[in-house]
Amino acid sequence: MNRYEIVLYWSEEDNAFIAEVPQLAGGSADGATRKDALDNVEIIIQEWTETAQEIGREFPIPHRRLESA
Repeated sequence: MNRYEIVLYWSEEDNAFIAEVPQLAGGSADGATRKDALDNVEIIIQEWTETAQEIGREFPIPHRRLESA
């Protein structure tokens, strides 16, 4: 399992919670609840890393400080 840092915040503009993965370009998702946003961004992480592997693109290794948690 990849353990990337996720930044979660409320967006008034979008009227939704936003979950962003700073290490993955374009890695973000939204949701009506915190849980929805986190569930959705987990799908994005999985799809992002699978696609990177398929096309031979390198992707960042999650920060060590998060892997030991």
